[in-house]
Amino acid sequence: MSLDSITQSIDDAVSDFFEPVAEKVSEVVFYAVSVGDTELPLIVAWLVVAGLIFTTWFGLVQIRKFALAIKVVRGTYDEDGSPGEVNHFQALTAAVSGTVGLGNIAGVAVAVSIGGPGATFWMILCGLLGMATKFVEVTLGVKYREEHADGTVSGGPMHYLPKGLAERFGNGGAKLGKVLAVLASVMILFFGLFGGNLLQANQSYAQIASTVGGEDGFMASSAGAVLFGLVVAALVGLVLLGGIRSIASVTSRLVPAMAGMYIVACLVVILTNVTAVPDAIQAIFKGAFEADGVTGGVIGALIVGFQRAAFSNEAGLGSAPIAHSAVKTKHPASEGLVALLEPFIDTVVICTMTALTIIIANPASWAEARADESIGGVTITSDAFGTVLPWFPDVLTVAVLLFAFSTILTWGYYGLKAWTYLFGKSRSSEITFKIIWSVFVILGSLLSLDSLISLADSALFLLSVFNIIGLYLLAPVVKRELASFTDFVRGRSVESSVGSGDKQGVTTV
Repeated sequence: MSLDSITQSIDDAVSDFFEPVAEKVSEVVFYAVSVGDTELPLIVAWLVVAGLIFTTWFGLVQIRKFALAIKVVRGTYDEDGSPGEVNHFQALTAAVSGTVGLGNIAGVAVAVSIGGPGATFWMILCGLLGMATKFVEVTLGVKYREEHADGTVSGGPMHYLPKGLAERFGNGGAKLGKVLAVLASVMILFFGLFGGNLLQANQSYAQIASTVGGEDGFMASSAGAVLFGLVVAALVGLVLLGGIRSIASVTSRLVPAMAGMYIVACLVVILTNVTAVPDAIQAIFKGAFEADGVTGGVIGALIVGFQRAAFSNEAGLGSAPIAHSAVKTKHPASEGLVALLEPFIDTVVICTMTALTIIIANPASWAEARADESIGGVTITSDAFGTVLPWFPDVLTVAVLLFAFSTILTWGYYGLKAWTYLFGKSRSSEITFKIIWSVFVILGSLLSLDSLISLADSALFLLSVFNIIGLYLLAPVVKRELASFTDFVRGRSVESSVGSGDKQGVTTV
């Protein structure tokens, strides 16, 4: 029996077993209600409402403290001897590497295919609201992180849910927090293995197989798939062995390079068609507020953007606090402010650039997708670049590989923290997980396991239910932490003014 037939048999067997389960779970998690002529999944509304509530609760923190967040990333308020493993910039890039990826390339094409240009407006709005949610969950992640004897740090919903709720509500809060923490860990681990690992490996392999030799080439064969899986698994394993410091070292170089290359390419297409920019912007706003545009925009940006397009910025899902918790700081809110930059980078900047590129270039594949009411995908984005840069689709293949690799790394770290919370933090436990994680990379190049990936989608969004319940209950803690860090910043400003020789003793805070 050939390797192809074996893998196909496994694929079919797993799908036959899990497909009914995945369908039932998806029906529950993505339960939708009728809104006008369309269906709105309540889980999407749950995420958007959370962003709206936290934006109001913290007084537009994403706008008021944006400049301060930039200063924190630059190290302006760093203190010697702060606990943690990585600096603010490295923590940011490690977390961004888990969000900036195929969703920014293919997911935006999906949104504007279903929702039209107006979907872009709603994506931007969701990104802005998500900045407040990300600020809240990451502040809690650092506040209640666990520092180990070896100097490493663990954080995330599995830590701030039990600790924070116990601190605020006593024994009852402790019991609720423990239940929520275990459920959150299971969801993180399940999605990590199938969505953050297997799916990424599968998509990146498919991309390279189609561009290197095509269907008849070596890479399209089972041997090529195994070779690809082994190489990627080895690279991932080597980086994971170094822990968050190693991951942060790689992502702090990889993420800026990937994002920079991609943004420059978008700008080339946009500037080449600069006369079309005003019409594109008009189409975005007009499409967002016309009757059809509102319906399409909601479907494109919220339903498709959150559910199917790699979940964009992951605000409210509880994953990013795991990476941010490793930061070197004595002030939890400082990293919360850094984290609010994530949705801005991921959604407001990169997703918007992709949308503008597609709208302005207007490739034939986009028109076909809209006419056929299909969801489109990475091909539309690739064709948009190809209208100006015929060679860029090949570069896009490299970008897809790098995006997928960085996502596998970051979710490997997330999965490890969930694993050690559930099964204990020991050397043998960690090595076991890293072996399993690397094996899943190889499986990703051989199998698709569509039903499991669909189930993983549900797990990730179910995580947001457990996480956001905790965020609401612990929001007062975040407000105190923000006030504490603001006081610290004022104090540093006073010290700086005095130290610079302000003879009049007049300072501006």
